Amino acid sequence: MIMEYTQQIQNAKSQQTSCLKNRSSQENPEPRHGRVITPASRAIIYLKEWIANGLESGKFFPARVAGLTDPKAPDDVKNVTPPLDGQIASAGIGAAAEIDEVRDWFKHPVKSGQTINVQWAFSAPHVTRRYNYFITRNNWDHHQVLSRDQFDTNPFIIFEDPCQPHWNCSPPNQGPTHHFTLPIRTGYQVILAVWEIANTGNAFYQVIDFNFE
Repeated sequence: MIMEYTQQIQNAKSQQTSCLKNRSSQENPEPRHGRVITPASRAIIYLKEWIANGLESGKFFPARVAGLTDPKAPDDVKNVTPPLDGQIASAGIGAAAEIDEVRDWFKHPVKSGQTINVQWAFSAPHVTRRYNYFITRNNWDHHQVLSRDQFDTNPFIIFEDPCQPHWNCSPPNQGPTHHFTLPIRTGYQVILAVWEIANTGNAFYQVIDFNFE
């Protein structure tokens, strides 16, 4: 079962690699910042790694505006504008726009109430404030692009670093692994993982597709 599941992910990656080879695009192989590697995010499966690492936009999703102060860490840098609806998966990065599309994305099989591990990998460390995990609503419309209305308003779990002020804090040396229990859901659902940075106005966005059995 595990070998079959792994092969399905590899097949999805191979198909996308063929598409990338047949499409002209600007190359930038320099490492960026971070991505979710387990379970493999949509970006990891369908984008080149340097693009998947750099899905960066304004923090404080689902806010829509810039200039907001973190209510729990008022000395942190205020946010820049978060991604627009329809650009949440890509964080508004043009090179990643394809993952905003409505497609039959690879879905990880899970069950409601299952405990999972979500592992981040960094290519550039940052002083971290928190990780927010959002999930699509029970009645979301997967035939439409991802928007704020498709997600629950509040994250179902938060991992927060209490260190303040941020200039006295050290960035983590490696990406964390978060352990948590999945909410009650059925069918196709999307989890949005948002890594918020304390000393910039930005966050990194990763979406992970699941099929709740």
